[in-house]
Amino acid sequence: MLNTSGGKTKVLIADDHLLLAEAVSAMLSGLGTYDVEIVKDFEGALERLKKGDLDILMLDLRMPGMHGVESIQSALDNAHGAKVVIFSGNVDAPLSKAALELGIHGIIEKDLSIKSLDSILNLIMSGQVFMPLKMAEGSVQTGRGEDLNTVEVSVLSRAAEGMKNKEIASDLGVSEVTIKMHMRAICRKLGARNRAHASMVSRELGII
Repeated sequence: MLNTSGGKTKVLIADDHLLLAEAVSAMLSGLGTYDVEIVKDFEGALERLKKGDLDILMLDLRMPGMHGVESIQSALDNAHGAKVVIFSGNVDAPLSKAALELGIHGIIEKDLSIKSLDSILNLIMSGQVFMPLKMAEGSVQTGRGEDLNTVEVSVLSRAAEGMKNKEIASDLGVSEVTIKMHMRAICRKLGARNRAHASMVSRELGII
């Protein structure tokens, strides 16, 4: 993924688990389109952010100097255009919700494959916000019985744009089978015959 300056996407991984951070850095660097740096505490992350020219900050929630929402807000205030994402193995739902409300660009779990991570970083660089499917909550009223949850709306909106299941799966960092299951649930809830009909119905209902 290239940044707007035509160079590599500059990523800062802020994590005190150096073995993991170095492994992720090596995998991303191996793709040839990322320039990755690592810091092991929040103070180091802030110092690097203030220098500017970063595209993405991958911020661990549990490392020296991190103090929850306060630190996340501080990172956002000093981002200088960098997209701030939470990078954690155990994401606390209330804190994640608060972080999303503050304006972070996503939540990335540490156990993702390199292919999924690359797809998610591309999504984030395009200006979209990424959230793991299992963390999505809430629903959208359809007026036709069961409501669509926010995961299903996310899948449906991509399908309506013409994306295939494989592309949606890659975009969201899940398996194609998972997307097929969501599409079946969407069609059932909307009383739609297929994905094209579901897209049409959802537009008529103002869901997407």
